Amino acid sequence: MTLRERLQAELAAAIKGGDVRRRDTLRMAWNAVYNAEKAARRPLTEDEVVAALARELKTRRETVEAVQAAGRPDLAAEEEARIAILAEFLPQPLTDAELDDLVAAAIAETGARSRRDLGRVMAVLAPRTRGRADGRTVSERVAQALAALEAAGTAEEAVGGGR
Repeated sequence: MTLRERLQAELAAAIKGGDVRRRDTLRMAWNAVYNAEKAARRPLTEDEVVAALARELKTRRETVEAVQAAGRPDLAAEEEARIAILAEFLPQPLTDAELDDLVAAAIAETGARSRRDLGRVMAVLAPRTRGRADGRTVSERVAQALAALEAAGTAEEAVGGGR
């Protein structure tokens, strides 16, 4: 069963079961997938469905931050519940160790040596982490790793240059 089919089946079950929060959340998710299909003018691939759901999840997380800043814990709790529902349809999030391994592999694969290579590394890494890690977090990890490489390279040059 594809993710799209699973989303439809879960939506139908939520409608029949009378679970209003789940129904509304899955309708939002289904509409996001539907609108992405209309924009693409073709059925979405499995990865594209995951990307559409990941965008919805990101929107919900941003909403949580905004309503918490506004002092509305009731609305934040509602959005957290929606996040939990959407998370059921996405791949398991990457652990810190897994993300670090993927970053190291992408840096090695691209031959990146400095922060200027961030775009090349992200181009390789983004499809591998889509739906499993926040893009901002991935970008920060790559930037940190590249800065460390750059610093190590500068230190080696300083030591090697003194000989």
